[in-house]
Amino acid sequence: MTEGSGQAEEIPGIVPGRRLGLSLFWRIFLVMLASVASVQLVNVALLVFVSPPTPRIFSVAQVASALRTGHDATGEIKLARVADVPDDNDWRTDRLEQAIADHLRIAPDRVRIHFGGPATAFRPFPPVVFGPHHRPPPDARSQILFGGFTVGVQRSGGDWVVARATRTGLEGWRWRALLWLLAALVAVAPFAWFLASRSTRPLRIFTAAAERLGRDPRAAPVPVDGPTEVADAAVAFNRMQTRLNRYVEDRTTVIAAIAHDLRTPLMRLALRLEQAPEPIRAASEADIHDMHAMIAAGLAFFRDSTQSVERRPLDLRSLTESIVDDLADRGAAVTLADGAPLVLTGDATGIKTIIGNLVGNALKYAGDAALTLSRDGDHAQIAVRDHGPGIDPDDLDRVFEPFFRGERSRNRDTGGIGLGLASVRGVARAHGGDADIANHPDGGVIATVWLPI
Repeated sequence: MTEGSGQAEEIPGIVPGRRLGLSLFWRIFLVMLASVASVQLVNVALLVFVSPPTPRIFSVAQVASALRTGHDATGEIKLARVADVPDDNDWRTDRLEQAIADHLRIAPDRVRIHFGGPATAFRPFPPVVFGPHHRPPPDARSQILFGGFTVGVQRSGGDWVVARATRTGLEGWRWRALLWLLAALVAVAPFAWFLASRSTRPLRIFTAAAERLGRDPRAAPVPVDGPTEVADAAVAFNRMQTRLNRYVEDRTTVIAAIAHDLRTPLMRLALRLEQAPEPIRAASEADIHDMHAMIAAGLAFFRDSTQSVERRPLDLRSLTESIVDDLADRGAAVTLADGAPLVLTGDATGIKTIIGNLVGNALKYAGDAALTLSRDGDHAQIAVRDHGPGIDPDDLDRVFEPFFRGERSRNRDTGGIGLGLASVRGVARAHGGDADIANHPDGGVIATVWLPI
């Protein structure tokens, strides 16, 4: 709210009382919920349409033959030598061990069978419990093995030869399951892309808005749109921009008013000095003239800093060539290095002020100016070098301050008001760029300005 009033600030682009859509929290929540639902649908389809794996079945005779001959003709049984084989020690394995021992014509205690190998954990029989004197009836299942089994036969040397089902890697059912998992990823990908895009879009908007504000404080406000949290942030950003502009304008208006009102007492002082003796009158008139010049320069500086300008695409090289040609026609020692055209969006008057002030300072303090235009990333670079005595290193950090003059380190008989370089940096920063000045290693001074392209 403005001071001294009970009305809220009016921010462009804000509709009072407008209710926006779902908040960012609910949007993210619903997208995550939809993505999880899509994955669950894919899992349900996996259970419905993909048949469970069918384990390979091996007969006791086939396993016994592989152990007796040392190889399996089908290649489905793998043989190996180990130091020991665990034994399950239950009636299930006892029946199978007896059957294999009968095929190999060896004692049953030299045969051990263990289920639950590294591949799977299938058991050949359900976990049925019988009494101590109750043996199960003969069953064809006691003549087959499947799943993860290990059948070991002890050799005469004490070591064991084991037979296991050969693992073929990714069977057909595993490939189908893998394809369904990939289908789940494909189903979730659009939701993830949408969520990431919608979540980062406000950040991109505010980044662009902050960049525009840095280049042009009077840029258009951020559109108030989107979720509630984003709209509230946009409203706060627009209010901040309005208050910053108002603060700068109020401060500039006060300073400009003070500078303007100083003209009246200076005029009265000049009238009173007309009756003073000639030596006093001449010295005082010179001081009054300097004060008038400072006030005029200050008013021009503040006016240029606050006025609204229209920025449009322009050719920086053509603009610089026109300034250099005009100065060269008047006999100034100004040169511009050749190069490609540089097109940027900016205020032609402000950029002319930058180039004019830099070249003017170089001519005033050194008698020559050499300009170079180049591209530095996403910025256009303007470099102005002279071959003068340079600047005192202690003054390099102060030369851009308003009303600071460094003529004591360059030429004691020259010097302006001290607003030229301040205006250069102000215009450059208003465009979103910056300005710097340094002593050149080969002598003289080089002033550099960067303007965004």
